[in-house]
Amino acid sequence: MLNQANTPHIMGILNCTPDSFFSGSRMQTESEIASRANAIISEGGDIIDVGAYSTRPGAAEVSEEEELRRLRGALEVVRKVQPEAVLSVDTFRPRVAQMAVEEYGAQIVNDVSEGMYLDEMAALGVTYVLMSVQPDMATTLECFAEKVKRLRAKGCEDIILDPGFGFGKDVIKGNYAMLRDLHKVKEAFPELPLLAGISRKRMIYQLLGCTPDSDRALQGTMLTNLMALQQGADILRVHDVKAAADVVAIYNA
Repeated sequence: MLNQANTPHIMGILNCTPDSFFSGSRMQTESEIASRANAIISEGGDIIDVGAYSTRPGAAEVSEEEELRRLRGALEVVRKVQPEAVLSVDTFRPRVAQMAVEEYGAQIVNDVSEGMYLDEMAALGVTYVLMSVQPDMATTLECFAEKVKRLRAKGCEDIILDPGFGFGKDVIKGNYAMLRDLHKVKEAFPELPLLAGISRKRMIYQLLGCTPDSDRALQGTMLTNLMALQQGADILRVHDVKAAADVVAIYNA
C-alpha cells in the first residue's frame, strides 16, 4: 500500500470534530474539509487520516451513529477533492471502519483501542494500525507480539505499529522513555512500518509550559518528530504537514 523503500511518509490529520485538542485541526464545513484535504497533499502528505471522535482527555462521548454521520460527510468531500489519496480512517469501531472501507475505499484503519475488536478489524482486508496503550516499552513489545500474531492468523499481513504516545503513559517520563527506546520496536519488528504520532501532544506542551496551539508546541513537535525518525519511524502522523515535510527533507539530506 505504501512503498517502504520511499520513507518516511507523512500522515496528515483531518478531524471532522468540534472538540479536538488542537483547535487548528477542527474541520466541520464542506469547504474546510476540502481545503484541509487539499493542503495535506499539496504540502507533502502521503496519507489523509480522517477522524470523527476526539480521543483527548475529557472529550465528550460520541455515539456510533454520530460518528458515522460525521465521517460520511467528511469522506464524501475528501474523495471528491482527492480521489487518488491514500485514505485512513481513525476509529476503534468495526462498523464505522467497515463503512469507510466499503463506501469510500479507505485503505487504512487507524485504531487507537489496542485492538479491542481485533478480529473484526482484521477481516476488513486493509492495512491496520495497531496502537499500544501500554505504559512502557517492555509491555508494549509484549502487546505487539501477541496481537501481531493474532492479526496474521486472521490473514492480516499489512500492519503498522504505533507505540501510542499520550495513551496510557506517564505524560513526561513515560512518553519520553518511549521515544528514547523507539528503536526497540524496529529491532523487534523490522518488517513492519512504525508510526509516531506525537504532534502537539501534552508531552510537548506541558513540558514547555505552553498551549497546543502555540508556535512552541509546533517547534517541539518538529524536534520530537526528528528524534522519532532517528529512532526508525517510517510514518509521522501530524497536524502541520509542511513543517513535517521540512523535517523529513532535512532528515533525508
